[in-house]
Amino acid sequence: IKNHTAVTEFVLLGIPHTEGQETVLFAVFLTFYLCTLLGNLLILVAVLSDSRLHTPMYFFLCNLSVLDIGFSSVSTPKVLAILLLRSRVISLGGCVCQVFFYHFLGSTECLLYTVMAYDRFAAICSPLRYTIVMNRRVCALLAAGTWVTSSFHATILTTLTFQLPYCGSNVVDYFFCDIFPVVKLACGDTLVIETVSFTNIGLVPMTCFLLILASYVRIVIAILKMRSAEGRRKAASTCVSHLSVVTLFFGPCALIYTQPSLSEVLVTPVQIFGNVVTPMLNPTIYTLRNKDVKGALKKLSGAQIVSEER
Repeated sequence: IKNHTAVTEFVLLGIPHTEGQETVLFAVFLTFYLCTLLGNLLILVAVLSDSRLHTPMYFFLCNLSVLDIGFSSVSTPKVLAILLLRSRVISLGGCVCQVFFYHFLGSTECLLYTVMAYDRFAAICSPLRYTIVMNRRVCALLAAGTWVTSSFHATILTTLTFQLPYCGSNVVDYFFCDIFPVVKLACGDTLVIETVSFTNIGLVPMTCFLLILASYVRIVIAILKMRSAEGRRKAASTCVSHLSVVTLFFGPCALIYTQPSLSEVLVTPVQIFGNVVTPMLNPTIYTLRNKDVKGALKKLSGAQIVSEER
């Protein structure tokens, strides 16, 4: 029997093929991260401070902003530390946290997009019953359901990943701890975790995508039946922002998890886009496309100027 030492920490190799570009990448990642934090915090403050925005759509948008702040914080701070301080070591606990929160927040976001699609479906297809169908209790239960379901999903994946014995190399050939790069280092049978991961990670987005697609088929039919051109335009415009963020989310997901043969050179930029760029673009899309949010932000900045003048 070989005398193996259990792994207590991992070494992250960072972003492949970026030697000598650390300073530029640090500046880029830091800018994206700060914009993500600022943009999503602004949306949270704008919605909470304007009573006109206390509706189901903006309640779910606030949940999305919290998720984007959390999701970008799973890997970006450590990537910044690797780029600036060459601090590549991550503790076992830190690695467990990255795997758990990456899949917990990613799954919650996926489910939340589905709930948001249902909200748009209810608003456009049943406008007279909308306030009854999407009352506060229903909204709270739907939002809580996305968080609780995802916590179970992430707990199963994380437990299966770290129940495996790690007794050989501790060098993770990636820029953060995700299931597949970490499991490569296990010195036990990885068939169960690989099967469960492919099933779960594939099943959750696929189910969500099909439900969103079904909602939008009904929405398109309802819009086409509208007699008023203004009504059609208004109904369509409320869906454009949601469709844009859904595309940004499911695009990278589909590329990473449905194309295992995809070259490593392409997988990393795609995952960086999903982890760093998408959380920053979401508040931008909702602000640029939405008069109510822009109005709330203007009102907020106006109130700030008045208080400063006093």
